[in-house]
Amino acid sequence: MPEMRFHIRWLDGSRDACYSPTLVIKQHLAVGQDYALDEFLALTRLALGSASARVQERYGFPCGRAEAQLARIEETARRQEPGTVHVEAFEE
Repeated sequence: MPEMRFHIRWLDGSRDACYSPTLVIKQHLAVGQDYALDEFLALTRLALGSASARVQERYGFPCGRAEAQLARIEETARRQEPGTVHVEAFEE
């Protein structure tokens, strides 16, 4: 499975390079788009959950790195003020 990173800019201006074990993130987020924080969280939960399920189908266990990435995203989101998250780039 081709893994990738998606680069985001948080509301406070900080940046993260986030991991996805598959390219499925491209079906949920678009480069150059701004997402309300709640929408961004919903989309990344859906995308990373789907990616982890694909790993489980193929290898028999969910993707721990995708689950850990989602936990980091949710933790960072808790520290943010309401606003938008910007998707800067995809890196395969």
